[in-house]
Amino acid sequence: MKLLDIKPSDKAEKKFMATFQSDTGRKKTTHFGQKGADDYTLTHDTAQRERYRTRHEKDLATNDPSKAGFLSYYLLWGSSTILATNIAAYKRKFSL
Repeated sequence: MKLLDIKPSDKAEKKFMATFQSDTGRKKTTHFGQKGADDYTLTHDTAQRERYRTRHEKDLATNDPSKAGFLSYYLLWGSSTILATNIAAYKRKFSL
């Protein structure tokens, strides 16, 4: 699987959408992030980040990095407050 791009979502209630392409060429789009809600890239609040990650660690049980839970966990609530840095780390971590 390959991550093609991440851009603002065209759904009113979501922040971003990620487009993936499978090894067979099939494309998948995943919308993630609640529009209007805080995230670590906006607040820079490490305590809030830790609470979010503790609450949503269960979302990683799917072992599918194209799921919305993975995207929010690693991109919006990742190690950095800079989205581009989190995207690069996510791509490296999951070989996308």
